[in-house]
Amino acid sequence: MKEKVKAAVFASGTGSNFEAIIEEKDLACEIALLVCDQPAATVIQKANRYHVPTFVFQPKQFTNKLSFETEIVKKLKKHNITWIFLAGYMRLIGPTLLNAYEGKIINIHPSLLPEFPGLDAIGQAYRAKVKKTGVTIHYVDEGMDTGPIIAQEEVPIFPEDSLEQLENRIHEVEHRLYPQVIQSLIK
Repeated sequence: MKEKVKAAVFASGTGSNFEAIIEEKDLACEIALLVCDQPAATVIQKANRYHVPTFVFQPKQFTNKLSFETEIVKKLKKHNITWIFLAGYMRLIGPTLLNAYEGKIINIHPSLLPEFPGLDAIGQAYRAKVKKTGVTIHYVDEGMDTGPIIAQEEVPIFPEDSLEQLENRIHEVEHRLYPQVIQSLIK
């Protein structure tokens, strides 16, 4: 039997998308590494529970982005990683990773890009009182949420919505859509 393609998930927070990917039945790849830049992030416990090796680092322990991204690339190569899936990783990817994994880094973002890029996209959409927002999955380039779009799904914003209700609906779409897109990209 052919060995599965190996992928890494990069996350900085709770890891709900990490968990949705891991729990996908018959995932076309093996999640072989979690990369996390926040030593207190709860995603680390989730990775441990699923027996996924972790590389946890603090950027301030390195002299610059080049040095920590070089270390990440070494870890990725050691684990034979082919794909990188960003799942709430709150850093821009620099040229070191972009060059090493060109066309193989995917991100999920909680808005219909190009609307509401960057931090707090759900809150931005909610406060703007738009009628819809959504989820975008895209290739990563050097910009902030500017790479070519792979998939998008709309999520309505109802007048009676609380921010929490909207966040929950967006997370439901993320947790279904991201594993589907990963399956289609790898197969």
